[in-house]
Amino acid sequence: MSTAPAPHSAPPAPPGAATARVRRAERLLRAREIGIGLAIVMVFGLTYFKNHAFGSSLSIQQLLNGAAIIALLGVGETLVIITRNVDLSVGSVLGLSAYLVGDLFVHHPHTPVIMGFALGIGIGLLIGAINGLITTVTRVPSLVVTLAALYIVRGVDAKIVAGKQIDPTSIPRAFQALGYQTVLGVPWLALMVAAIVAIAGYAMRSFRSSRDLYAIGSNPEAAALAGVPAGKRVFTAFLISGALAGLGGALFVSEFATVNSTAGSGYELLVVAAVVVGGVAIYGGSGTVLGAALGALLLNTINQALVAAKVSSFWNQAVAGALLLGAIAFDRWLGQRVAKMQSTRGERRVI
Repeated sequence: MSTAPAPHSAPPAPPGAATARVRRAERLLRAREIGIGLAIVMVFGLTYFKNHAFGSSLSIQQLLNGAAIIALLGVGETLVIITRNVDLSVGSVLGLSAYLVGDLFVHHPHTPVIMGFALGIGIGLLIGAINGLITTVTRVPSLVVTLAALYIVRGVDAKIVAGKQIDPTSIPRAFQALGYQTVLGVPWLALMVAAIVAIAGYAMRSFRSSRDLYAIGSNPEAAALAGVPAGKRVFTAFLISGALAGLGGALFVSEFATVNSTAGSGYELLVVAAVVVGGVAIYGGSGTVLGAALGALLLNTINQALVAAKVSSFWNQAVAGALLLGAIAFDRWLGQRVAKMQSTRGERRVI
């Protein structure tokens, strides 16, 4: 009895071929932060070559302080965007928090400094909780929810402010000191934000609840099947984003010592731009808080470089928009590339 020969099949690919390609793509994602760092150095170096005053200690302090609050808000925004959501209310929350913290010191001049921060964070937590509840319970898209919150909070802020302005003399000197004092030439404000970025970055790498955010953003259906409490995690992301925006309002007061109804106006777009330029995928599922912070520093460095080079300030938003568009296009291309590599890897495993 003869046995029919087995059908000929193509020889399998080398075991590590597909894996190597996927790893190269992952290394490219991690290298994004290094690329942003190099871009910051390049912009700084070229501007310094043209205007040496750009490298002075005062100029560097202004660079760090100017990026600090945007980077702080970027930490919370990163958590939200990773879950395929967005928080457009951060600028208006900052503005409301800033005015109410300043108003607290106006009417109660002997209030401890810590109470100013507590009030700011509390306001942010309340608004973040409302955004999170509406998004997770009613399933209304976060873009709609937070855009509505932006206008509502800004309207409430305008009503409360009613044309008034916080006078710098009403803000305690100890509170203002956080905005201008330095440690070895580095502003306290920048050090505080750097510490928050470091803590958030460690948490995102180390805790399962933080890693769940990536799972939700990468594949919500698979995350649900794996038992990830998506609603709870998304709510927590909005809660943290609101709290950091409220803290940003308190820090805004300490840095500028004066507040009016325009405080924080337009910050939401700067924050989203910094986050996306920093490598956080607008489609969710990837990115780091360090990248978002570097994105904020890059945008502020470009902004200050244009001023130092005596280029019209109208180019600031054009450059930010171009970088945002380029970052989204790159993330889209890279995501498709990685998906194709992973698909090819799965097909070869079946063969």
